Amino acid sequence: MFKRAFWPALLASVVAVTSGAGPASAQKKYDPGASDTEIKIGQTMPYSGPASSYGTIGLAMAAYFEKINAEGGVNGRKITLLSRDDGFQSSKTVEMTRMLVESDEVLFMAASLGTAPNIAVQKYLNGKKVPQLFVATGATRWSDPANFPWTMGWQPSYQIEGAILGRYTIGAHPAAKIGILYQSDDSGKDYIKGFKAGLGDAAKQIVAEISYELTDPTVDSQIVALKTAGADTFFLHANPRFSAQAIRRAYEVNWRPAMIMASVGASVGSALAPAGLEKSVGAVTAAYLKDPADKVWENDKALLDWAAFMKQWYPRGNLNDGSNVYGYSLAQTIVAVLRQCGDNLTRENVMKQAASLKNLELPMALPGVRLNTSPEKFLPIEEMRLVRFDGTSWVLMEAKP
Repeated sequence: MFKRAFWPALLASVVAVTSGAGPASAQKKYDPGASDTEIKIGQTMPYSGPASSYGTIGLAMAAYFEKINAEGGVNGRKITLLSRDDGFQSSKTVEMTRMLVESDEVLFMAASLGTAPNIAVQKYLNGKKVPQLFVATGATRWSDPANFPWTMGWQPSYQIEGAILGRYTIGAHPAAKIGILYQSDDSGKDYIKGFKAGLGDAAKQIVAEISYELTDPTVDSQIVALKTAGADTFFLHANPRFSAQAIRRAYEVNWRPAMIMASVGASVGSALAPAGLEKSVGAVTAAYLKDPADKVWENDKALLDWAAFMKQWYPRGNLNDGSNVYGYSLAQTIVAVLRQCGDNLTRENVMKQAASLKNLELPMALPGVRLNTSPEKFLPIEEMRLVRFDGTSWVLMEAKP
């Protein structure tokens, strides 16, 4: 029986999932990890370490699968979600992933988090022909079916988002002196590449471009350096912990630039609130999911349903943390794929169905955002909207990117 521990102790939990809608094939077909009664899914998450604020994504997913169980589930089978803590260390990701595939014999990996951790296992999973589905990172390499036919992303790519924010930045601040802080890894490099592409010729207006390492204790010195360089416009790419530090330190040293934030570090609950909400008023980011703190959605049925889900199934979860919307929506996408699989639960068919999503609407996606994939297109979500922080929530701006 599933026990609602909702901390790392639950991470190898069995989430029972029983019958649901979906086509049934005449003959049942199974690969390792699937049977008449069970589907085993593997996942790595940073429940500890410098990116632990993202761990709530895995917990929200586990809670959603438990909800599905109570409601009857998917095609007569339970889902066993084996979610392992890798501490955001690639060496541990490799160890945990090999264990999940070779010892636990999961059918596929789903929504493992982090660019570097997923890169570390991408060739291994593709070599084993184990689906690496809906990778919880926006690196462009997750949409490369020609070279990695067993790997698929989920969210908009960091380069797409970076370009959207770059175009906004130079449109809103044509004389900007731009300072950049970014995480020194492939995700940060993707964001910066897209941001500079969006700036176009205005990329020459960047006066300072500084990185940080996940092992750094703070980003205080980087913030002081950006202020000293004379930047009046600040592009911030960081995880929630370092976003909070950067925002707080900028305020402390009386630096008040126009702030443009990467969505990965823009959670109200885990980034802006710890920094002090008043310190981010006017900041702009791009979004594709509804912000649960935005008053515009307070009577929205999808948000009310999500809030009820959180209160019943994940009561420890922060209702202002967008990562919990992210995990909920990822889990819904996985359930949609499993329903399409029917009784053909081979790894090949899981990948085929993941590459056959047609206008899938997720309740917590922003209006107009639909998921579409094909054998040539492994990036389900490509639309985003600009939002501005009003001191309480991220509010949709009228202009579309």
